[in-house]
Amino acid sequence: WDYLDALVSDERIARGRELLTQYAAAFDAEERSYGVSRLIIAAIWGVESNYGTKGGDRPVLRSTATLACVGRRRDYFREEFLSTLEILQRGDVKPDRLIGSWAGAFGPTQFMPTTFKRFAVDFDGDGRRDIVDSVPDVIASTANNLKTDGWISGAGWGYEVVLPPNFNYLLADRSKQMTIGQWQALGIRRAGEQPFPHPADHTYLLLPAGARGPGFLMLENFRVIMKYNPAEAYALAIGHLADRLRGGGPFVQSWPRDERALTMPERYEVQQLLARRGFDAGEPDGRLGPRTRIAIRNFQVANGQIPDGFASSLVLDRLRQP
Repeated sequence: WDYLDALVSDERIARGRELLTQYAAAFDAEERSYGVSRLIIAAIWGVESNYGTKGGDRPVLRSTATLACVGRRRDYFREEFLSTLEILQRGDVKPDRLIGSWAGAFGPTQFMPTTFKRFAVDFDGDGRRDIVDSVPDVIASTANNLKTDGWISGAGWGYEVVLPPNFNYLLADRSKQMTIGQWQALGIRRAGEQPFPHPADHTYLLLPAGARGPGFLMLENFRVIMKYNPAEAYALAIGHLADRLRGGGPFVQSWPRDERALTMPERYEVQQLLARRGFDAGEPDGRLGPRTRIAIRNFQVANGQIPDGFASSLVLDRLRQP
């Protein structure tokens, strides 16, 4: 929730709305060509670089060359380095403007060089695919990325939902997809008492803060956003910022703000202790992804807790007990 608070701020919402108005013609053209919601593209622009103001200050050529020679992902960054050379050779982006993050991502929506090769388009017709200084190219290239990854035109990303008492939390798993109508039959309702527009849509249930926080039914477009950046918190921030840019309000349900967030060493410890007890959380890496959540859920079932898969301090305390 701290992450979402930082990314979906009043200032970011206001600035995003300004840019949607300022570049309405470019967004109109993009939606005609690619069918990707302008709100999602604006949200990615806002989250990735605060609308181009925080995109990094390192030469992409140097960053990718360094990482191609040093570290554990040298083969990956070798391709990024060679792709950077191609960008410069083609003249798509001026050398002094090819500036980005420590890992080589650049431009307002933070493309890696290989991502640029696959998805960048010349949308303003000047003969260059300039995703740094040409807003039409930025918008269309980002849309092309999402469309190629499976974006469904006219569909949303998901819905905030309220769970009924005594809900079976074992169903909160991305592998357990059901139609919205089937979820409704189990007692799930949309937050704010709003109706679901398409009960036949297939969704899965996500509980990012466990049983004490908001729940969400996620549509296929949420998975597409996760292809852009494979982190659920990131994709949730993109979807929520897009909704706020449209004029929607904050989430209806509260986050468990009294819950202490686990530190990175404690996350490692959770995974290690789960493994010692025979629950497969994957290789300990401090990242609490779906595999770890399943392991936590199975541990909670075995210990009489609500199996919501949330790595709380209570779960860690129970794991530490002999």
